[in-house]
Amino acid sequence: MSLFGRIFLLNAIVLVVAGAALLLGPVTVSTPVLLTEVLIVGTGVAVVLVANALLIKFGLAPLDRLTRAMRTADLLKPVPRLPARGRGEVAELIRTFNAMLDRLEAERGFSAARALSAQEAERRRVAQELHDEVGQTLTAVLLELKRVADHADDEVRKELHQVQETTRASLDEIRRIARRLRPGVLEELGLTSALKALASESSDRAGLTVRHRIDPDIPPLDPQVELVIYRVAQEALTNTTRHARATRAELHLHVENSAVVLRVRDNGRGIGDSAEGAGISGMRERALLIGAQLQLASPPGGGTEVCLSVPVREPERR
Repeated sequence: MSLFGRIFLLNAIVLVVAGAALLLGPVTVSTPVLLTEVLIVGTGVAVVLVANALLIKFGLAPLDRLTRAMRTADLLKPVPRLPARGRGEVAELIRTFNAMLDRLEAERGFSAARALSAQEAERRRVAQELHDEVGQTLTAVLLELKRVADHADDEVRKELHQVQETTRASLDEIRRIARRLRPGVLEELGLTSALKALASESSDRAGLTVRHRIDPDIPPLDPQVELVIYRVAQEALTNTTRHARATRAELHLHVENSAVVLRVRDNGRGIGDSAEGAGISGMRERALLIGAQLQLASPPGGGTEVCLSVPVREPERR
């Protein structure tokens, strides 16, 4: 039955019941109308209106659920689909909405995969140019400064040494930026060594101590999965350094309930009611690419905890 037919049927039932009550009941209306008759008729009308409202509300309940689902739908936070309860047009509308969400999530996932792949390629290119072009140029400058300083007098040599230190610091900073853009340790030594190096590098920053705990029984993972885990840990520690005002942070990678779980927790001021920025949205998009779940919370002890749960795929049996 269509939505129009259901609403019409509900109203018809209410009116038929009300008409039968007036025809078969003992209530009559005299002329002039008495006060008791007004009260009885008014009560009957009120009962009819309430019954009509309740029946229509019950009939349109699936639409209310669909409206709430539309308001809270977020492609970065997938939720179970709304069950297609009800009949006729309402159930068809819910199924159409679920199909639309599935299509949008698939299209967003495909677009995000292409964008992140292009981003990683650009990071690799920029890191390579920084290492090969700028790094080699600064190294040549350092050697030239050393050669000039060896033939200069004491006063000029002291100034040249200061320029050397500034150039060497700039070279170290460029190398650090290149490592952040392209995690060579991840490609060469694996996820465990890359996370340890990331924690050590983050600990070198002023005012932050990062401790790491990485279980030795982490199963082999796809390179794409390892890259997502590394990038999420990197973004979480970057947010801790820039925004959390924290003094301690913990990085923990372990296996839990057939999933590889990454936890990054700090003792900072927490996320509160602040809106999610581009960094958190990027972490959510990366998690969706590999079918992982990303959760951000403020633990009871304060601070922020980022939890990435990656399901472990069992090897196929031959």
